[in-house]
Amino acid sequence: MGSGIGAAGGDADADGRGWDATRSWVEKGLSEAEHIDKVVRLRGGWTSEMRRLDVSGPGGGRSLVLRSFVKPFFVRHAEGLLTREATVLRLLGDTDVPAATLAAVDATAQYCDHPSLLMSLLPGTVRLGDQGAADRAELLARQLVGIHRLPVTAQQRPRTYQAWASPERVTRPAVTERPELWERAVDVIRREPPAHQGCFLHRDFHPGNVLFTGAGDGLEISGVVDWVETSWGPADLDVAHCSTALALLHGISEGMRFADRYVAAGGALADDDTDHLHWRLLDALGFAPDAEKVAVPWRELGRVDLTSGVLTQRLETYIEALLMRYA
Repeated sequence: MGSGIGAAGGDADADGRGWDATRSWVEKGLSEAEHIDKVVRLRGGWTSEMRRLDVSGPGGGRSLVLRSFVKPFFVRHAEGLLTREATVLRLLGDTDVPAATLAAVDATAQYCDHPSLLMSLLPGTVRLGDQGAADRAELLARQLVGIHRLPVTAQQRPRTYQAWASPERVTRPAVTERPELWERAVDVIRREPPAHQGCFLHRDFHPGNVLFTGAGDGLEISGVVDWVETSWGPADLDVAHCSTALALLHGISEGMRFADRYVAAGGALADDDTDHLHWRLLDALGFAPDAEKVAVPWRELGRVDLTSGVLTQRLETYIEALLMRYA
């Protein structure tokens, strides 16, 4: 998931429908003297159609971000996803996590062309290049520790995490010289999930969902986006997801190093290596066979080098590295 950056043309959404009703809904929610000056389609998202709306009025200009679910699968699940994101954004407003401010939500498309959520535009950009990846990973680790430490009441606690892979659903690459490696990895997740202490999870925390500003000593995280999958579960699972993404984006060493960065930043992971391996492989196997699902938005954001072949090889090598270290 993730909002991404960059303009894309056209007013119709991916299903060919326009967004006139959605625009009207947005405009009705603006202050009386405000109006939409410019609409920019944003690239880099996979689950949603994203637009930046530049608004002006007597008090000056501001920008909003509109998320609309268009693909049939996500439309079917939109009520739960967008309601959860709206709830989380309200909760985060009282914390130091740099998240957007909720403006409005129509999770069932009662007024909009598609289920939609409107929020403030955060500063910064998604940065996926290899240059500076290690510095960004340090900040990612610190930010994730902060998210996991968020105090929430029993009433505020989000839903229990859902696994994104299972032994029956794992599809190994069509061409692999190491089928036994995949079987060994799948065997790890056949057992019952390890006992764990739950915490507040972003659940889709990775470089594509984090915005940065500055450079060098001034580099900082300016926003964390895409809270539709927020859950309650083991910290290892969020660390696993970011680790897999880093391995695919920047190479195996960055993916393997992230858990160490997280612990050095004050985070706590499973004491037992076998338990930690379960969560790491539960995530990594969800990207099989070729990580193409995430590759599409990454390539839209400039990583054209991340072909299916490159990602398949990296995923397989990363799984091998996990087994070597933690098994």
